[in-house]
Amino acid sequence: MRALRWDGARLALALDAPDPRPGAGEALVRVHLAGICRTDLEITRGYLGFRGTPGHEWVGDVLAADDPALVGRRVVGEINLACGVCPACRAGLGRHCPTRRVLGIAGADGGFAELIAVPAANLHPVPDTVTDREAVFAEPLAAAFEILDQMPGLAGARAVVLGDGKLGLLVAQVLAGAGAEVSLAGHHETKLARARGLGIRTGPPPPGADLVVDASGAPDGLALALALDRPRGTVVLKTTVAAEHRLDLAPAVINEVTILGSRCGRFPPALAALAARRVSVAPLIDAVYPLDDAVAAFARAATPGTLKVLVDAKA
Repeated sequence: MRALRWDGARLALALDAPDPRPGAGEALVRVHLAGICRTDLEITRGYLGFRGTPGHEWVGDVLAADDPALVGRRVVGEINLACGVCPACRAGLGRHCPTRRVLGIAGADGGFAELIAVPAANLHPVPDTVTDREAVFAEPLAAAFEILDQMPGLAGARAVVLGDGKLGLLVAQVLAGAGAEVSLAGHHETKLARARGLGIRTGPPPPGADLVVDASGAPDGLALALALDRPRGTVVLKTTVAAEHRLDLAPAVINEVTILGSRCGRFPPALAALAARRVSVAPLIDAVYPLDDAVAAFARAATPGTLKVLVDAKA
């Protein structure tokens, strides 16, 4: 099969990569679309030392599975491959399994390929009303909804989202849908204009926020978030970068700020929001490349000002 491979130094399209062999409890999925996100770009800069096929945002159809009801279904999949038996897994927190592998990020090949093997338990059928170009956003949208699981009751909260990229725009929509008063800050006027088109307020971030979400993708994002948060407010960290952080945490101590790491989320709320059109993702797509041009797709995704770039694994 064709698959995009990262060897630690360069991305290259392999035309004869071995087909994945599903193990016990796994399904074989034919990938339709896969999305390039900030984490994928950071992997090509050394993040987590990953080697293999990247890609953790994807949609496809099941070719083979132990459960015949899954075969032929269009699905998206959670990215954490957990052991299923440790205390974290038994508590329903497989995302935090200490021995987990992560599709396209740590120890498991991902979705920039024609085929992918995924535990059947990780798969979620896509509603018929949700298109492939919408469904491919299920994983990052689930990450945005994770904030609501961690911080319920945000109606009326003053929220600032740092970062006008894909995740920032999704987070802003999710928080606004929860009733928060949202302001989004970024550096790219074209992206900010799309945010305003989605009904999100933009401009210089006001200080004294109840909640600041750092989705900036920048090493100095946390420092800015702490400067904007009110005493006893909350900072939610969504940024992962390969670069080293250097930070004075005294403001967090002095202002008694809660710093909350936030990563993956549950897929059902994301799929429900897409089906109900409560979140709009079409304005976030800048380009779609065929799998044969996946290296060029990564170069486009890394260009400043670019939003979502998708890779069509069927083309």
